Amino acid sequence: MLRSVKVQDYMTTKLVTFKPDTDLFEAINRLADSNISGAPVVDERGALIGMMSEVDCLKSILRYTYHNEEMGGKVGDFMTTDVETIAHDADIIALSEQFIAGKRRRLPVMNGGKLVGQISRKDVLRAVKDFVDSKS
Repeated sequence: MLRSVKVQDYMTTKLVTFKPDTDLFEAINRLADSNISGAPVVDERGALIGMMSEVDCLKSILRYTYHNEEMGGKVGDFMTTDVETIAHDADIIALSEQFIAGKRRRLPVMNGGKLVGQISRKDVLRAVKDFVDSKS
């Protein structure tokens, strides 16, 4: 049963993370080089304080272009601070429901208030594939 498959079984633990003072173009390059669409933003203690996504990057570029200003800035100026998270022990079905309701591509995974990973919609599809393959 898919409810027995937990987020922690498929989450990524080797995260790309940003600090709020990370240069915007450094963040854009790291997202592109890592082939990911977003990453958590953490403070100096490693606590989750936001998410930086491709959309956040695009918004920053459009804002500067619209105002004919020189592009640049810091991740902290453009990150999303209202961050949805998921518990490490949540099941894949609950995660799927949260993805559908919130229209997110990825969610930070928390355990006891600490960031322990990240999980994406592709990870859920991989979990479903593995589950189906195990039943064959």
